[in-house]
Amino acid sequence: MTKKKYIGQLVSIKYNDRPTPIFGFVIDYNDDWTLLKYNPVDYVIDGYIILRHKNIEGFRRDANEKFREKVIMLKKQHLPDISDFPLTDLETILSSLTKKYGIFQFDLKTEKSSYLGKLKSLTTSKLTIHYLNPKGLWTKQMQFRPNDIRTIEFDTDYINSLKLVSKRAKAKT
Repeated sequence: MTKKKYIGQLVSIKYNDRPTPIFGFVIDYNDDWTLLKYNPVDYVIDGYIILRHKNIEGFRRDANEKFREKVIMLKKQHLPDISDFPLTDLETILSSLTKKYGIFQFDLKTEKSSYLGKLKSLTTSKLTIHYLNPKGLWTKQMQFRPNDIRTIEFDTDYINSLKLVSKRAKAKT
């Protein structure tokens, strides 16, 4: 797919090792990453998702995607302009997210587990995050292999809710 013509339009993206496609409005892309305004279900827009192109089976825009887009636009859910987001490399992406949004969430090869946190350090072989648990508590540092990161989400309702809980917990201490 030539994504350039799809900027601002809703597409579905299928990974070859995941059962369900990911839907969203194309905001920006390069050879390695695509930034979408995230459409996790039906006609709901919730934050952003950055997809690593590794293992992508294909991009699609057919009647289903066009109908979803039409309904979302009728609901007046606008696409904010974050086209200047730095999709250069993983370190720049995660550093920018930590600085601007405070917290990001990522999935590895499997979509069964997600991890929330902020960037602590990154080398070619090791990503270290300060982990935010599902109760909104900063609990520990966790390490991952950077090349295993498949998707990165930010500014979603879930992430922003846990951010509020963590701020409240911090204020009480």
